[in-house]
Amino acid sequence: MAQLDYLAPLKVEDAVKALAATGSYALAGGTDLLVQLRSGRIRPDTIVDLKRIAGTIGIREEAGGFVIGAATPGAMIGEHEALSRAWPGLVEAVSLIGSTQVQGRASLAGNLCNASPAADSVPAMIAARAVCVVVGPAGRREVPVEAIGTAPGRTSLAPGEFVLEIRLPPRPARSSDAYLRLIPRTEMDIAVVGAGVNLTLDAAGVVIEAQVALGAVAPTALLVPDAGAALVGSKLDEASLAALDTAARAACHPISDKRGTAEYRTKIAGVLARRAAFIAYERAGARA
Repeated sequence: MAQLDYLAPLKVEDAVKALAATGSYALAGGTDLLVQLRSGRIRPDTIVDLKRIAGTIGIREEAGGFVIGAATPGAMIGEHEALSRAWPGLVEAVSLIGSTQVQGRASLAGNLCNASPAADSVPAMIAARAVCVVVGPAGRREVPVEAIGTAPGRTSLAPGEFVLEIRLPPRPARSSDAYLRLIPRTEMDIAVVGAGVNLTLDAAGVVIEAQVALGAVAPTALLVPDAGAALVGSKLDEASLAALDTAARAACHPISDKRGTAEYRTKIAGVLARRAAFIAYERAGARA
């Protein structure tokens, strides 16, 4: 068996240098990486643990928004009261990743960079308009969450790059979000479809801003601008919801597998988007 090296750098620049080498893999939580390693799906030369770098674990409020370190475990996210009030849909999505034990390790950045189309946190982050701070040999850049995954198991990150933190924007009044998924079992399964919706209302309860994102219906999680546009100017009347449903379905390009056919996934995408929109709307109205 080939030698496997383990590094736990303290500085960003040391992690960048280590990850630039061929055969190096970043470890944030490790709940996907270690499974793939043990199964033989990947054969890394070096594992670069990011958790000892300052800022990669923790949540802080900044400029009216939130900054979540790349290796912050789901359990810590779920216990953060201010984040849970501001972004309940995102926190719900994170809480669906694996078991209680997995929650103690699994991270937002790991869930994103594993690049599964069915990752639960990704549609919720996309709907939230979250941005990744990516560091690498060329310096630091900000990348919308939806631009990270490029195909199943593949990302837009260049050699030596990794996600340092994830930033959530300031939260206006009368705004909230929701995430729903459909799975074959009652818990701990991979989403057949996931839907995240993020809404802002005016004082009269009319939607003035909306983002809709879908997971498990295409090679990557999708931001669906037409679905969000369908809700703007409405109070979620039947016409706007029908337009949302139509736009969500039109964006789908799913596969058929043992969890569901492409036709079934497409239909469910519209249904979940409607339901998530209702939940987000009710929550936004309560945050006047």
